Amino acid sequence: MVKKSDSKLLEETKNIIRLKHYSIHTERSYCEWIKRYIFFHNIKNRDDLNNGESKIEVFLTDLAVNKNVSPSTQNRTS
Repeated sequence: MVKKSDSKLLEETKNIIRLKHYSIHTERSYCEWIKRYIFFHNIKNRDDLNNGESKIEVFLTDLAVNKNVSPSTQNRTS
């Protein structure tokens, strides 16, 4: 479920992606990964995005170890 604060973040992300003329498929993919990241870390507000580098590392490790995500997928998310 996407909360209001998440929705604003996703809208900002979509605007940037569209400014860069990325494909709609890329936009959808990026937004889905952002939602997974938000859910994984139970992010409630923008302050929860602090310490992002270590959180990204934990997220990617979980994908590799527990979700068996392929290396090519991990490379796209990092």
